[in-house]
Amino acid sequence: MKRVIILNLQRFVKQSALNLFQQGSITCVYHGHILEDFEPGMFAAAYWQKKQAVLGSATGRGTTYFVEHQGGQFVLRHYYRGGMVGKFINDRYFYTGMMNTRAVKEFQLLMHLRELKLPAPEPIGFAVHRHGLTYSADILTGLIHNARDLVGCLQEKPLTAEQWQNIGATIYEFHRYGIFHHDLNCHNIMLDNAGKVWLIDFDQGKVEAPLGSWCQQNLDRLLRSFRKELDRLHGFQWQESDWQALMSGYQRLETER
Repeated sequence: MKRVIILNLQRFVKQSALNLFQQGSITCVYHGHILEDFEPGMFAAAYWQKKQAVLGSATGRGTTYFVEHQGGQFVLRHYYRGGMVGKFINDRYFYTGMMNTRAVKEFQLLMHLRELKLPAPEPIGFAVHRHGLTYSADILTGLIHNARDLVGCLQEKPLTAEQWQNIGATIYEFHRYGIFHHDLNCHNIMLDNAGKVWLIDFDQGKVEAPLGSWCQQNLDRLLRSFRKELDRLHGFQWQESDWQALMSGYQRLETER
């Protein structure tokens, strides 16, 4: 399936049957059938806190909120800068056009992943706030129910060889479609109660040539993250042989193709 990149916001909204809200310095795009009573405040944590609709939160580079609304459960994430730049500029990015913002790019990619039926969060909406030459942004995605990231799972008990193979096979499916995950680490891989593997947080992700040399870089980053958590966390139940099981699942599909 060839991905069509849409360079105009209005065209993107129209072709994707989305709703557009623009007022002053804020632009929001969202699925109207999901957020039927939309308010721009839905992209701020304070909105959900006031309604006592926050189910929980997770802390990483910033705080991610899990919220509930009209029977749906969503994840609200603010975009924060990382690395050395992030120590001086918290959440502002240079504005070079709406379709170049982190929020639009991730939202488009998530829609593409849904079309491919890959296990990734459902895109719900995003907001971009202009601040002169810069912008800040937030994104709402669907919550993956009854799921935990691998770090949480491995602090409780080790995974079976079959589970590791399923993780490897899932990663291969993303790579087969050319899906580059910018930050593939053990925090961004989840297992649900049914044993299904999910990938989350596609900020700065993109579509590359399928099964290119970038795939090995993706896998190397993931392996480093396991080794890092092994050194950092007491009782983290991972060992090098688990990586071999993961790679056997990855390579098995590669061979079958």
